[in-house]
Amino acid sequence: MRGPIPAGLVIDHLCRNRGCVNPGHLEPVTQQTNVLRGVGIAARRARQTHCVHGHPFTTSNTYVAPGGNRRCRTCRRAQSRRRGVSCAPA
Repeated sequence: MRGPIPAGLVIDHLCRNRGCVNPGHLEPVTQQTNVLRGVGIAARRARQTHCVHGHPFTTSNTYVAPGGNRRCRTCRRAQSRRRGVSCAPA
């Protein structure tokens, strides 16, 4: 890659060496793509398709917490029932 970085994109180091500046090893991608290609905790969690109990992270079954973390609605309901808390709206 040579030239300016397109608006809205970041540079991904394809060789996974952050110090590498070989233009052939650099690719402009979205921040989301860059994170998903990574090996850190954020990348691993972003690639998860199911919660630890096997429930899918679908639009209807996923709660996004204020901090941005995804939570399984099925597991949250079960946890609330165990604690004696009602999830029904008032």
